[in-house]
This record gives sequence, structure tokens and C-alpha cells, in this order.
Amino acid sequence: MRRGLVAQWTNDGLAYGGDYNPEQWSAEVRAQDVTLMGEAGVTLVTVGVFSWGLYEPRAGQYEFDWLDETLDRLHRAGIGVDLATPTAAPPMWLLHDHPEILRVDRAATRSTPGGRLGWCPSHPVWREHALRIVTVLAERYGTHPALRLWHISNELGGGNRHCYCEVSAEHFRRWLAARYGTVDALNAAWGTAFWGHRYPDFDHVLPPRAPAAAESRNPSLVLDFDRFSSDALLEHLRAERAVLRRVTPQVPVTTNFMVGAGPHVVDHARWAPDLDVLSNDHYVRGADQHQAQDVAFAADRVRGLSPDAPWLLMETAPSAVSWQGRNLPLDPGQLRRIAFTHVGRGADGVLMFQWRASVAGAEQFHSGMVPHAGRRSRTWREVVALGADLAAAGPLAGTLVERARIAILVDDESDWAWAAGPKPIADDAPTGLPRRVHRALWARGRRVDLVPTARLDELAQYDLVIVAGLYLADGQTATALARVAERGGAVLVTYLSGIVGPDNQVVPGGYPGVLKTLLGVHVEEFVPVLAGEIVELDRGWAAHDWTESLSVDDARVVARYATGRLSGQPAVTRRTVGAGQAWYVSASLDDAALGELLDEVTAGLDIAPTAVVDAGIDVVRRTGEGASYLVAVNHGDRPGAVEATGVDLLTGTRWASRCPVPAGGVVVIDELG
Repeated sequence: MRRGLVAQWTNDGLAYGGDYNPEQWSAEVRAQDVTLMGEAGVTLVTVGVFSWGLYEPRAGQYEFDWLDETLDRLHRAGIGVDLATPTAAPPMWLLHDHPEILRVDRAATRSTPGGRLGWCPSHPVWREHALRIVTVLAERYGTHPALRLWHISNELGGGNRHCYCEVSAEHFRRWLAARYGTVDALNAAWGTAFWGHRYPDFDHVLPPRAPAAAESRNPSLVLDFDRFSSDALLEHLRAERAVLRRVTPQVPVTTNFMVGAGPHVVDHARWAPDLDVLSNDHYVRGADQHQAQDVAFAADRVRGLSPDAPWLLMETAPSAVSWQGRNLPLDPGQLRRIAFTHVGRGADGVLMFQWRASVAGAEQFHSGMVPHAGRRSRTWREVVALGADLAAAGPLAGTLVERARIAILVDDESDWAWAAGPKPIADDAPTGLPRRVHRALWARGRRVDLVPTARLDELAQYDLVIVAGLYLADGQTATALARVAERGGAVLVTYLSGIVGPDNQVVPGGYPGVLKTLLGVHVEEFVPVLAGEIVELDRGWAAHDWTESLSVDDARVVARYATGRLSGQPAVTRRTVGAGQAWYVSASLDDAALGELLDEVTAGLDIAPTAVVDAGIDVVRRTGEGASYLVAVNHGDRPGAVEATGVDLLTGTRWASRCPVPAGGVVVIDELG
């Protein structure tokens, strides 16, 4: 990341706005937009995400008058522009003239025009046309005074994570040759002696297209194709970025991730260093019973990709979305809580999809900052109020979130490894564990950093590192965890961690593979629990879905199974390692038991809370040179308070010791004010 460019979009305070699509509206409506943006406090809008077909209605014929007018009008109003390269939606003429660039799915079916992101990232014809339009835009608008940020494509991986066409197949073979060097090394890594599927040459390798049965796909092949697909999209992102940096080296570059509970479609930790600003799209789901914690989890995970720089919430919804089974509107005040949860966790801006709700197209019932009902609506009133709040909280821009004392280790490749091939339990058993552990700690007011395995060197600064369902782990991970314990920290490892190595082959000698020496235990056998069955432990705890036959080599038993097939056997253990401890949890504990266990693990670690606060209030601190801000969000239906001294930036009220936080409310305390 080029840190010096970050200030270009943060120096005016917290950014506020959303996707602006003036090309969908009449001149009369466009004339009203800037006035309404001023009323709402908008400072930054994303333009041109899906506009290629309007920029270039026919091959080589460009029409930019409407965009010139738009950027000029926004600049006169003091509104900055996050200008997108339009490669998320190729024009119809390009797809008509070159259908070979359309993505091919696993069943060998080629996509048809009408969607978005339906292109093959490996195809040279696609790359040629994409870079041509990016070059034209960069040369035309690179010095426009409204331009604050380049936005590469949109949600890369959302519609074209994998392409199985012949061009992609050849690209995959080149990728494999670079990774393994020799076909013998590939055969060893993939274990192709099984079923006699040995490859005599790289040219014989095919992508994991639809087989007769899902279980006949080699898990190592599938994992490598997942890696390749992420890298192929990253290669395309780098190609667009190279054009932008060559033409406009002074303008920072971003692309919008989709980081949340996962599993994710690209390896965000691998992509993050290629961007000047990290940005993320996040939407709450109406059926999620823990929406507030989901927002916090997603924000924590984005921050974990680059903890030493602010990031941008590129998209959220001002109310309902258009793609769920029941598209519920947000509750009153929920938009404000969502926004400040992201801001508290490091976002220097809150943008939404989209500025004005569409009346036509595939997302016509997706909410907008200006809804179909217009200004006579609760959504508009909340949008305007939020703009005022973010302006008041502007001093937070450029500050960073205090590092937590607890880390959860996360890895996208590990999730892909679990999804590749048949498993002892047919669901996403380990992939949801980081969020479950985060939720238990969040409910107890414990701050957590979500650290990708690509940043193992940072584990040394944490008092507790939790490995929750890290199905794939290597020796470097084991070494980094051992160091945490040896210096006096604690390591907590859950079931289904360390089962396979980087090649997606099971580590022999008992589970959890490379982690068993650290833990002083080994698992002899997995014992999944039948649906609806509850297993009791002797601590009064309960488990469901998963148990393991566990043998203790050098550890103390903390809890045993009291019922079920493993009655009397160890379930939870603790081992002294140097000055610290290593815990192992072999069962899928229910929420109550998991919370009690985490209380026990953290009890001896002297981890002070961010602030003394009433239950239901989420508190995070952002700091900078000569600055300290406490962001408190009350997700409950009862008023509470946080122990804090300073001035609430949102109201101007000074508090001497105990600051009230209304039910469903937000306070932002300048602790040095």
C-alpha cells in the first residue's frame, strides 16, 4: 500500500455518500441530486460502476458528455468522486462480438449476456478491451479536480470466481507449472496415486469440471483451482491498477471486497497489499438473529487485513436490499448503529448502494438514500441525520483502532480446503467457528482482532490467540502459536483445526496434525453427533454436531464427556507451555458453554476492557497523535452508560465520568477534548 495517498480521501473528515448513477435519470432529476446531496451532507460518491455501455455505445465510439457534466457539477458542489473502471459490466456489443470472453461454469455452460462480471479473467481478448477503456478513462479524467479515488471494477469474484473454459484451463496449467516446477511434484502434492490418476505431463491437467459424482473430484486439485481462480482475478486487478498508476500515479486505487462471515470467493489477505485503500461491501441479512455482531465481525475482519491504515465502507444499504427471501427494511436507528459500528472499527467513510433507488432494472426494489418515497420517508430523514453525525465525528478520520489483546486466526484458503471434497460432516462446520467465537467475546465486551494467517508475525503482540476451525495449517502456524504460549500467552484451539497441510492432504499421526504437539493431545477418531442430539459434559456444558475421541499425552483434562458414545473421555484440555497455556476443545459447545469456557481462558490473562460499560453497549477506541476517541453503540432497547470523560462530538455535551448512551443510540467521546 502507498500510505501517503490515503490522506487524499480522508483529509476532509469522514467520507459520506454512495453509488451515484446519473445516467439512469433525466436531466431534471440530475439537477435536483446535488441539492439533495448537500442537504444530506454527502462528500463522496462512486460514479460509473456499470457505465461502459454508455461510455462506449459502439466499438470505438465514445460519449462522455454526461460524465463530464456530472463530475463538473459534483466538483462545484464540493463533492468528491470515487470513479470506477466499468469492467464489472461489459457492453452488449462486446459480448455479441466476442462471446468467447464469457465465463464457462463447471458444467461447461457458457454464460449469457445480461448479468455482470460474467467474463473470463484469463481471456486475452477480454483483457485487451478492459485495459483499453481503463486507459481512456484514466487519460480523460486523471486530472479532474473532483477525482479522489479510483475504484477498480466491482465486487471482483462475485460473479466470476471460477471460469472453466479452455483458456482458463491453459492458464491453470501454467500456474501449476510455476507453483510445482515438475509434474512429479504436482503428483506428490495431489496424491494422484489414489485411483491411479497420475499425470504424465502438465498438459493432461484439467480444471475440476463437473464429474459424474462430486466425491470423485480430488480435494487437492479443487483447492489449487480455488487458489488459481483467486490469483487469476488478482492478475486482472493488477493489470487495471498498472494502467491507473502509470497514467495517474497521484490517485489512490481501491476495489470493493465482500468480507464478512465467509466463505469468501477470493483470498483477501493476498489481495490487500495491492491496494492503496481497502474498501468493503457489507449488508445485514434479515434472517440473521445477530445482525449487530455480524457488522462488528465484518468490520474487524476488514481491519485485520491492514490494521495500520483506515479503510472505507464502500457499500451498505440504507434500508432493504433486493436479493433476500424476505427483504426487510432496517429498523429505526439501525442505519446509524451500522454506520458507527464500522466507523468505530476503523472505517473512514460510509457509502451506500445507492444514492437514488432505481425504478427499473434488476435492483429496482433495493433501497436508496433517496428512496422511491422521496424526502417524505423515514429513510431520507435518517440519511440526513447520519450525514450530520458523520460530519460532527469528522475528527476521527485518520485515527486508528487500538489493537486488541485477543486475536482469532482466519484464513480463506482453509475454508476452501474444507469445501473441497467429502468430509465427516456435510456442512460448513469449521468455517462458521470464527464468527461464533467472536460473537461470544463480543457479547462479553471483549475486543477482538481477526488476523489472517498471512500476518503470523503479528501474533506476538496478543495475550490470547484463538484457532477456530482452521482446517488447513502448516508448520509456520504451529511455531507462531507455540511462541505465543511460551512467552506467557494463551492459545485456544478448537476441533477441526490443523487437519490438513497446504496440499490439502491429511497430516498423519493423529489430529490435529501439526498442532498436536503444542496441545499435548491427539485425536484418534472423529465422532459427529446426529442432528438434534445433545451431548452433555461433566461441567454442566452441552455440545452438538461434533465430538472427538481424544487421548491426552501431556495435558490436564478440563472437562469430560458425560453422555453419549464418548462418555468419560476427555473433551476439553489445557497444557502448560513455557510461561503460558494451550487449550484444546474437541466438541462443538453450545453458546452458553462456549462463553463460560472463554471466561475461564481469559480470567488469568489480565485483559482490561476498552472501557467500563453497561451490557449491550459495544465500545471501541480510535487513537492518533494527540487524539483519543471512544465510540459507543447501544444495540439494546434499554438506556445504559459508559465510563468516559470528554466531549460527545455528536451533541457537544461534556461528560465528567459517566456518559449516558440511549437505547439504540450512539456517542462519540473526544477523550482529550
